[in-house]
Formats: sequence, C-alpha cells, structure tokens
Amino acid sequence: MPTYRDEAVVLRTHKLGEADRIITVLSRRHGKIRAVAKGVRRTSSKFGARLEPFSHIDLQFAVGRSLDIVTQVESVNAFGEPLVADYPRYTAGQVMLETADRLVVEEREPALQQYLLLVGALRVLNAGTSDGPRASSLILDSYLLRSLAVAGYAPSFTDCARCGLVGPHRAFSPAAGGAVCEHCRPAGSARPSPETFTLMSALLEGRWEATRDVAERDARETSGITAAYVAWHLERSLRSMAHVER
Repeated sequence: MPTYRDEAVVLRTHKLGEADRIITVLSRRHGKIRAVAKGVRRTSSKFGARLEPFSHIDLQFAVGRSLDIVTQVESVNAFGEPLVADYPRYTAGQVMLETADRLVVEEREPALQQYLLLVGALRVLNAGTSDGPRASSLILDSYLLRSLAVAGYAPSFTDCARCGLVGPHRAFSPAAGGAVCEHCRPAGSARPSPETFTLMSALLEGRWEATRDVAERDARETSGITAAYVAWHLERSLRSMAHVER
C-alpha cells in the first residue's frame, strides 16, 4: 500500500465506529486532508492524544480507497496544551481552526500560505510576538485579515475599494471590500475612527510594533469590523466566533 508523509495541523475530528476517528488536517504540501485514524479512541492507542485539534504533527498516511489511513504520528508542537487553561486564547484559536477549514475548500489542493499563516498564528497565540505579548483579540484579528487576504479578499484601508479614489476615507463597507468614499458609500456603512483604520492596516501587514498601547475602544471597533468582514466573505458567521470574548 503506497504511503506518504507530511506536516499538518489538526483542524477537527469526528468519531467513526466504536474506536476510530476521522481527522481533518491542513498540511504543508497536500492542503486539506481527511483521513481515518484507527483505534485512537482506545486507551491503549499510542498516538490518540496527538490527533486532537491544535496539534501540529508530522504524520504518515497509507493511501486508501476513499479516505487515507493514518499510520504514524509524531508531535511537532502541542499548541493546544497552553491554550486550554486560557479561555480567551483558546476560543481565539478555535476561530483560527474553523477559518482555515472554511477558506481551504478543496481537499488535496496545495495551500502552503494558509498552512504557514495558521502555524504562525498559533505560535504567536502561545508565545507572543518578538515585540512582546499581545491581546488574543489582536492576534485573532490579524490572522483573520491576513488569511482572507491570502484567499483573495484583502480589504482596502486607504483608497476607495469601489472607485479607487485616493484616501484616506472615513467609511468602511464589508460588501464593498473595505474603505469607501462618500460617493460610493453604501447605506449602513461603518464609520471607524482614523486610529481603527491605522490599527487594522498594521494587523493586516503584521506590523506588531504599531499595535503597542492600542486604545481599548479602537481594539473593540477593529474586532467588530473584522468579524463583519469575515462573515460577509464566508457568507455566514463562524460558529466559534460566538464564544470569543470581544
């Protein structure tokens, strides 16, 4: 039976029969993979604990008829262990896993950028940035904006997303694709503060030094606009987002 190896992050699991599980992972080279892990729900399983959501693993698959079979697992990073004791960071991580699962639609299609972005976000959520620790909400918003950008939905924070008029502008519309001028502004558009636009731009570009000493009002406004932008482009809200402390 042919086999192959890859690094991956476990996104979710489902029970199968009495002792097996179907795991969904986002891998470095093969994109999203659904595979059967046999016997992992038994207490005698050698690698059952390594196949839980958040686990960053190196694993071997045997090619099956419909689903491949997990034959070997080695832990790379146990991202889930520090998160379970920190509710804000744990729920932020759950949103990251669900977002990656939703954005990478096709199985076995390479999605290296999404994989690297997810691993990096989980690492920062656990250990902080090189510029120091950041609130879990900022880390989550940065991940959401950047993962959407990789998927082709990068928002505009300066020029008008509809007509291209040079900004900055004061209105933001998820449906229009970001900042909009007064002429293009749809009804119901948000009017974020200039500081919120600056913060969202820094989060999208990964400029963590610019997120130091952020005002709570601007952070809350950023989270609300980011959640609305994600819900619009994914066509429905993320289920795990309801549990995030904003």
